[in-house]
Amino acid sequence: MIIDAINWNVNPEIFRIGNFAVRWYGLLFASGFLFGYLIFYKFFKKEGLTVEILDKLTIYMALGTVIGARLGHCLFYEPNYYLSNPIEILKIWKGGLASHGAAIGILIALYLFVRKHKKPFIWILDRIVVVVALGGALIRIGNLMNSEIYGVQTSLPWGFVFIRNHEIVPKHPTQIYEALTYFLVFGILFWIYLKTKAQFRDGTLFGWFLILVFGIRFFIEFIKEDQVPFEGGMTLNMGQWLSIPFVLLGITVLYLYYRKSKKAKPTPA
Repeated sequence: MIIDAINWNVNPEIFRIGNFAVRWYGLLFASGFLFGYLIFYKFFKKEGLTVEILDKLTIYMALGTVIGARLGHCLFYEPNYYLSNPIEILKIWKGGLASHGAAIGILIALYLFVRKHKKPFIWILDRIVVVVALGGALIRIGNLMNSEIYGVQTSLPWGFVFIRNHEIVPKHPTQIYEALTYFLVFGILFWIYLKTKAQFRDGTLFGWFLILVFGIRFFIEFIKEDQVPFEGGMTLNMGQWLSIPFVLLGITVLYLYYRKSKKAKPTPA
């Protein structure tokens, strides 16, 4: 039997009681923080840090992720609307989160965290990207359950017909492509951490995370539908333009810390 396409008509709500609804997206978003907490607990225990510091880090991460993702969507994709209607920025339940904004928000939150708790910035970045990769994968699955952020038309047998959005032709399930990418990156970074017993060169995990996640994201964007109308006439869409600086930052981090480690090695007598 040859599959021509997959008809996708999943209800984004798990259950509803009156006006209260539990949605797949929210559950997966929260699961990212839960699993991230458990993994970081393992990191902290291995490296002799207290749970109290981890609890504070979790609060910083949650605020940085949500605020950054929301502002990123509002300012990168629909600035005219949200700057004209600033109160709408607060209505996060209506949807609209951007992963590039989340990345910026996380960086700012972590910078504030390490300033207060006297840890090297690169130390926390190398470890946080492990759980961010896992959280990103779960969020993309949430996008799939919401039937949102998918690709252009395809004739491939795994194309999805997003019935809830009144689509009638198969589209690339780019949410799955990205989720698989992020799961793979998570596995690679977690393996490096365990294999080296946390004795890797500074910047290694952070640099490779930026290159792999945003590099692959750049290419997946070529088969994504435009998220907002102004992208229609662009050679590269907004997601691609926002990915380029992160890839360049990743390359720069790897290069600078490689040079630093080479200089730190003692010269043979």
